[in-house]
Amino acid sequence: MDGLLVDSEPHWRAMERVVFDTVGLSLTDDQCKQTTGLPILEVVRYWFARAPWTEQAAAGRTHEDLADAITDGVHERIATMAEPMPGALETLDFFASRGIPTAIASASPMSLIEVVVTRLGIRDALTLWHSATLEAHNKPAPDVYLGTARKLHVSPANCLAFEDSGSGLKSAYDAGMRVVAVPAAFEYDDAKFSIATIKLPSLTAFSIDTFDALQTQEYYS
Repeated sequence: MDGLLVDSEPHWRAMERVVFDTVGLSLTDDQCKQTTGLPILEVVRYWFARAPWTEQAAAGRTHEDLADAITDGVHERIATMAEPMPGALETLDFFASRGIPTAIASASPMSLIEVVVTRLGIRDALTLWHSATLEAHNKPAPDVYLGTARKLHVSPANCLAFEDSGSGLKSAYDAGMRVVAVPAAFEYDDAKFSIATIKLPSLTAFSIDTFDALQTQEYYS
């Protein structure tokens, strides 16, 4: 969802910078990009391990409190400011119009998924949506994709996942799904995307030819 269906990553990075600044950690936008795709609590832990703040700076707030503050801010920003990623609505319609079940499998909490679904107006195009926060483990573990497949009553091997992050790609790959990777430009050539079935520069590049190639296992990148 984040960075694939909706252009939410800038909002996550903006709120990370705001909240981390309150504990004395000043991050650049490029630094925030290092944790793209990680669950937000893991982002907090990532930066605390590298630049730990003091208890005094935290003012009694736990890592969970900081993660919640970031998430709450993102809720507000996305509800009023977020836009779909290029090609996202068209790609979703491609499957929905063919009667192919579609789902969101996100590392974000269900509350944020609901905000995005409403903001983008895609409720009728989706069969269901599922959050990794309801599973035992978040991405990069495969739990959310396995859980989504169960809810769809399909085998993971018959699923096609779309992912923009390395963490999400590993999650879908380890679930046994074919994966279309759509990395951001800044990490498009990163080796972590080599396990994808195919790789596209944007969802605008997805077409009937891409779909046919995936079905006939004529994979390319």
